[in-house]
Amino acid sequence: MKTTALGFIGGGRITKILLQAFVNKNVKFESVVVFDTDSELVEKLTNRFSFVKSGSLEQAASQATVVIALHPPVIMESLEKIAGIVTAETLLVSLAPKITIKTLGSKLRTKSIARCIPNATSYMNKGFNPFACHDEMDPSDKKQLSSLLMNLGELFETEEEKLEAYAVASAMLPTYFWFQFREMEKIAQQCGLSPEEAKTSLESTLRSTIDLYFDAGLSPEQVMDLIPVKPIGEHQEQIAEIYQSKLMGLFAKIRP
Repeated sequence: MKTTALGFIGGGRITKILLQAFVNKNVKFESVVVFDTDSELVEKLTNRFSFVKSGSLEQAASQATVVIALHPPVIMESLEKIAGIVTAETLLVSLAPKITIKTLGSKLRTKSIARCIPNATSYMNKGFNPFACHDEMDPSDKKQLSSLLMNLGELFETEEEKLEAYAVASAMLPTYFWFQFREMEKIAQQCGLSPEEAKTSLESTLRSTIDLYFDAGLSPEQVMDLIPVKPIGEHQEQIAEIYQSKLMGLFAKIRP
């Protein structure tokens, strides 16, 4: 069995999300080393999480479990740099779309390679996190990785070719709605509600709205027909077109 020494290559938002999830669950590590070319990002992490240590790329890549938390364009360059450091015993997981397990494996000696598309809701251990593994990954390594990632929330194994679909339909999904939530809070306050009343109204209604849409046994059309007045109904086609063009365009870019 490998130790719980953890190395992050990349110290941005997703690393912070994962570390917070581990803290929430009181997960302990032998060591946690983070490398990023932006030293300020790493400093923010070390200030926030006392158990995190700043390290070089080589130090992060030499940990028993290595997490690649980089955007796709810079992954290949980083793989070239760590190829001689990652051993056949390293457990490696990439959090990025586009770069396949086969591509990762072509640069590294280890077969214990996985990809995971995490969700921001993992910050509070309520993530929806699909993952896929190398065909030759050691079963004990898969079990160890699953045990680690289950701290983020719901974890399930899927076909690798579906990961980019989950990136669009799940990982980035909150960004399509958060700004709308914020705008409705502002409007509720402009209409006379206090900030707390606005928050409570929005939160309660949104939670019930989700339950109604998915669990009431009605079709989407039947659900949408329950409210006759649709103040922005005349713009629905335009909004749907924006979703189609922007998100399908994004999907085309991140597909391997």
